[in-house]
Amino acid sequence: MVLYKGRPENTEGRLPRELRTYDFLDSLGIEYYRTDHGPANNMEACNEIDAVLGVLICKNLFLCNRQKTNFYLLMMPGDKKFKTKELSSQIHSARLSFADPEDMLKYLDIEPGAVSIMGLMNDKDHAVQLLIDEDVLAGEELGCHPCVCTSSLKIKTADVVEIFLPATGHDYKTVHLIGEE
Repeated sequence: MVLYKGRPENTEGRLPRELRTYDFLDSLGIEYYRTDHGPANNMEACNEIDAVLGVLICKNLFLCNRQKTNFYLLMMPGDKKFKTKELSSQIHSARLSFADPEDMLKYLDIEPGAVSIMGLMNDKDHAVQLLIDEDVLAGEELGCHPCVCTSSLKIKTADVVEIFLPATGHDYKTVHLIGEE
């Protein structure tokens, strides 16, 4: 894997959702670094990607309440364990579960394995509430997918919070996850 600055020069074979991500970031003047890779199906592959990017890639979970009336995108450090009960009490939403792939595609134009904050640019109706663990916000940079699971980006956290999110019309709620047994 190689670390590149910005979008790929050759876009042949890349999905439109990935190219739209680069277009959006470029239009906002956000600097980013990219690496291309196979799908990261295990922690070993994720660790290799993290090493190339020089940043811990966020774990992104697409969640919903039981009624499927509230949808949440949770960004947390990849090395923390997710506990539903811990998050439910902070957002006052009982019975959280993983949302269906159909809802992921409908709201974020993302498929399983590629969940990312970048998908919020596709949520024009603001149906998804963003939740960010405080440890992610404390980092200078974060890693995420450009709406596909075969590339990963490194972006300054401040650019995501101060430029990207306002441009999408999304705000976020800070959450505190301990993630221990």
